[in-house]
Order: sequence, then structure tokens, then C-alpha cells
Amino acid sequence: MIRDMLKKGQALPRRGSNMAKTAIVSTIGRLTRPGASPDEAYQKLFNDVQTGRVYHDGKTFVDMIPRGPVREVVRQYERQREQPGFDIKQFVATHFDTPSTYKLGTYQPTEHTSAREHVTNLWNELTRRNRINRGSLFELPYEYIVPGGRFSEQFYWDSYFIMLGLAADGRWDIVSGMMKNITHMIGRFGYVPTANRTYFLSRSQPPFFVHMVRLVAKERGVLRTYAEYLPAMLREYHFWMKGENLLRKEGSGQAIARVVRMPNGALLNRYFDNKSTPRPEARGEDMHTAMVARTPNKSEVYLDIRAGAESGWDFSSRWLRDARHMETIHTTDLVPVDLNCLLYDLETTIADTYERLHQGLLADRFRAVAERRAKAIHEYCWDANSEFFYDYDFKVGHTADRPTLAGVYPLYSHVATTEQAEKVAARLQKDFLQPGGLQTSLFQSGQQWDAPNGWAPLQWVAILGLKNYGFDKLANTIRDRWLGACEALFAAERRMVEKYDVTTPGRAGGGGEYNLQDGFGWTNGVYAALKDEQQAHE
Repeated sequence: MIRDMLKKGQALPRRGSNMAKTAIVSTIGRLTRPGASPDEAYQKLFNDVQTGRVYHDGKTFVDMIPRGPVREVVRQYERQREQPGFDIKQFVATHFDTPSTYKLGTYQPTEHTSAREHVTNLWNELTRRNRINRGSLFELPYEYIVPGGRFSEQFYWDSYFIMLGLAADGRWDIVSGMMKNITHMIGRFGYVPTANRTYFLSRSQPPFFVHMVRLVAKERGVLRTYAEYLPAMLREYHFWMKGENLLRKEGSGQAIARVVRMPNGALLNRYFDNKSTPRPEARGEDMHTAMVARTPNKSEVYLDIRAGAESGWDFSSRWLRDARHMETIHTTDLVPVDLNCLLYDLETTIADTYERLHQGLLADRFRAVAERRAKAIHEYCWDANSEFFYDYDFKVGHTADRPTLAGVYPLYSHVATTEQAEKVAARLQKDFLQPGGLQTSLFQSGQQWDAPNGWAPLQWVAILGLKNYGFDKLANTIRDRWLGACEALFAAERRMVEKYDVTTPGRAGGGGEYNLQDGFGWTNGVYAALKDEQQAHE
């Protein structure tokens, strides 16, 4: 009975403890699949709403909750849409609800609330619990923190940076729940989807799960934590490496799914997606991009857009052959330096776990794989002429020519040599450092993951990477400038936002496919962790 109720999106019985309900959701979730993605479920209704731009933001409709059985809603649409005076927006308003989770509650900071206090106060505002399917939002067993604004689900890589702030505030209860949600999704799907939405199930995001494990280990102990999460780390690793055995065979091509065979035979990874259709949450935009692209194969354009979304950098001139034109996107041709550093972290942590469990042969195996990856990153992603790390374009056989903050990941992951780290640090100080922190790239394309925008996760990666190699002074300068940018905007507008214009402290970032969002999960998390560090050393 309970399984049928969950499948139909009905509420669980009120009787019983939270622990019992959570256990039921966790168990049943492994036995059932979420509903269909909105583009598959709503058929022509979906296409007409999204391509007709009924809503300014394409994510609005795909997050709506149907008030009745989906098949009946679709039948009603087919019956009514040809009638005189039919209003599609009114039809949607009649048959769908807008999630209440889109907006923050009644909390507002006072003129005396500091930015640090504001972050602590926001955790409760950004906490969600969803134990049943609600339209495209599928259930998770435990509470979680959402980014805020239009983002009302638990996002993968956002979660790590949110956890930094939760840890700083001692909210290990929520950290634990979010970790259990992530391992629940790994157990259910074999990987971590972008977020708990049906339309995100074809792709993942930068694999920061290993860094979540390391964070929790600082609180709970390394051996206990690593051993608990080893099965999930292995399963995620196998997701990213799916196809490696086929790729080692002669005549198998250069790439399969997320794995790329390099010229020397080494295997590295790329961002990808399991579908090659327009993203449901941006159908109109993607169809326009494909329409103007100078290629007859529109599915390749859609795949590259989706792969760019999996990268978390959606979007950036980093992925474009012509930095000013979205239709030249070619994400799947690139071996991203950041992705491969994160997978190096995963391999070394798996090796470390096996070592602690006295499984020497398995430890040696993963350590060797990690060393081969690090060697390949040096060979293919380091450019000796410009003395910086780049993505590698395996279709043309050389590094890409777009310097971005992805180039700091080899420092974050301890992949860079001491000499390389010194060169990267000098480049950051010379070209990337601005009055409000580090800009994401050196090119203003109008995309949100480019100059002049700065993003909290990249500040964190750069700061820790620099400190790994002893560049504490530069790291602290970046930290202080970033905190100053966040505080200047908070003082003026009483809000934390997802991105900032680092050329002018106090100015919000811009560009991209949607309006600037408030909240904001990972900004809050990184701000709290860095602010506490700053105050501890004053």
C-alpha cells in the first residue's frame, strides 16, 4: 500500500515517527523509479508551454505540480486547446500548482544583522523536506538545504559548499541528512543526479562527493567515515568510468560516454549527458541555439549544451569555439582539468580507504590509477608556454586557449608540481585578482561563468589550492576581498546572492539564462567558513 501511495505522490500516513517515515522513503525509493521527466509526461502541452515562452523562466513550468493524474491533464489539454479563445496560461494555472518552496519565508534581516548572522539565520529558511513525489521533484528521505530562489531542490555540487557553512555553524544534523540523501541517490541510480528532479536524471555534476566525505571525516573520524562511504565512492567512480573497458580495445574510438582515451593511451574524463535532446527546463533556448548552429546534427548541439550543464559552469566561453556565440558549444570535445582533478581526489581517497582497511592490493591498484591520471593531467592540461592549466581539446590535439579558474584545481587536488603552483599563483595575481576576489575567466562573453563574475565555490577552491602550496598571503588576500564583496552588497541590499561582479565590490553579478537569484546556498556556506577563518586569525 505504501509503495503505491508513494508512486502516486500521496502523503504517507501521519501515524509513526519521523524515523519510521524516513526509513520507508529510503527503502521504497530503492524499489521504484521516479515519474517521467515533464517533456515525456506532458507531451504536446509541455512543448507548447516551453516553446511558446508562456513563462519567462523555463524552469517555472517543469517545477509545477499537476493537480490531478498527469494522463487526465494531458487529455484535457488535447480536448480544449483547439477551442476558440483557449488560453494556455490559464489552462496551466487551472491544472498545476506552483511550488511554495520557491520563496523564502517571512524572515528579513534587520539593519543590525551582520552578514555572518544572516547566514546562520537563513539555514532554517532554506531547509526543505520532501518525502513524496511532487511533479518533477522526487522524494528524498532526509531534510536538505536548497540554494534558494528558483532552485528548490538538493543540488549535487552545491551541497558540498553549503555543508562548509553548516559545519561552521555546527549543523552536523543537516550535513548528515544531506549525505544520506546523496548516498540514497547513488544507491538508487548509481550516481548523483544534478538534483532531485526527474529532468536532471540524465546527468550528474562535478563529483564533490569525495570532498563531502573528507569534511565529515574531520568530525567523525577518518577510518569510520571512509569505510562507511567506500561503497558509494566506488559506485560513483564506476559511473564516471563506464565504458573504460570498451575504450581500451582497438577501433573503439576516442571517447565513450564520460571516458576519453588520450593519445598516449591514458584514460581521462569529460562531461557528458545520457540524452541528446533540448533540456526540459530550457527547451526554447536550446532549440534556438541548435537552430542557428552551423551543423545539420542538432542532437550534437543538445548533447554539448547538456554536458555544459553537467559541468556546473552553465554557461561559459570555456565551452565555446567562438567565445561570443553559444551555438559553437563543443563541451564533449574537451577534457576538463577540474573534472579530472576531482576524480584524482576520488581515486586517492578510495586508495587511502583500502589502505586503512588493510586491503593492500586494492589500495595499490587505485593509487596507480590516480598516478596515471595525474601524469596525464600534466602532459595534456599544462601549457608550458603560458604556464597555466587548461582544458584539453582532444578533437584538435592541444589545450584550449581559454584561461579560467578551472586552472586552479590541480593546486586544490595536490596534482600540480611546486613550480607549476608558483606559476599559477603568479597568473592569478596578475590577471584574475580583482577588488572583489577572483574573476572566473578573462573574457566577457555575457555568459554567467565568465568575467566579471566571481563565484563562491571557485574562490574556495583557489584559496585552499594556494594554501596547499604555501601561498598563504595571496590566498588571504583573495579571501578578504571576496568577503568584502559579499559584505558590501549585503550592507547595501541585505541579501546574499549567487554571484558577484568582482571588479566592483558591492555589485551583483549578471549574465546567463535567468535572473540573479537570492539565498544563496553556496555563497552562504563559503562565506561562513571563510569569515570564521578570517576572524580566528585577526
